[in-house]
Amino acid sequence: MSEVVVHPSRGKNEPQLPACGVLLVNPSEACHAARIFGQEGWSRHFLFHSNLYLAQTSPAIFWAGPAVGAPMAVICLEKLIALGAGRIIVCGWCGSLQPNLGLGELVLPTWAISEEGTSDHYPLTGVIESSPRLRKALKDFFVDTGKELREGPLWTTDALYRETREKVVRYGGEGILAVDMEYSALIQVAAFRQVELAAVMMVSDLLWQDSWQPAFQSKEFRKRSHGLVADLVRCVGALAAE
Repeated sequence: MSEVVVHPSRGKNEPQLPACGVLLVNPSEACHAARIFGQEGWSRHFLFHSNLYLAQTSPAIFWAGPAVGAPMAVICLEKLIALGAGRIIVCGWCGSLQPNLGLGELVLPTWAISEEGTSDHYPLTGVIESSPRLRKALKDFFVDTGKELREGPLWTTDALYRETREKVVRYGGEGILAVDMEYSALIQVAAFRQVELAAVMMVSDLLWQDSWQPAFQSKEFRKRSHGLVADLVRCVGALAAE
């Protein structure tokens, strides 16, 4: 393998992160988290065109975001790992490919079909999955809250506006639950860097119907999505306290 020129690293004045934290993919969730946790006294730090907040209370945890699309998500993840992150929960949205997976439902992704261009630069063999240990922790946490997680594979693509009907039908028929823009790259990098990462995705739109049905602009969906952020911060806090 050829030598890499630029390495992720911790700069002189950058924080040392606790191991556990949340990566919020979407801008609306990151904006909401900045308002809520900023009021609670979390300290803010530089993270490219994103945000990085550290809890000032015990247990020590962090959240970061937004990071839309595989390239930006991986840049943020690489930096978080360089700063000390070792157990990361990703919070994002996905589009359902299955008639029995509805708006606002939660997906716990396992492996992914990659149609993004970032993960190929982190060469690994075999099927890459998210951390089984973190998936179990998430399932146990959400069972206690009375919420169901649908576990299964995703399709990840860079090309939001090139999600064709043929691919929606084909991947849906192969049992792929949903489509997103970051997951396959994030699990590839996590495996390459030997850290633990898992994700919870909320279904924001339906692609399996004849006409596309989005819900991410509705007040009810945003309320549920903000609730997911709060749930995952609590879950990460419990993981950090172990």
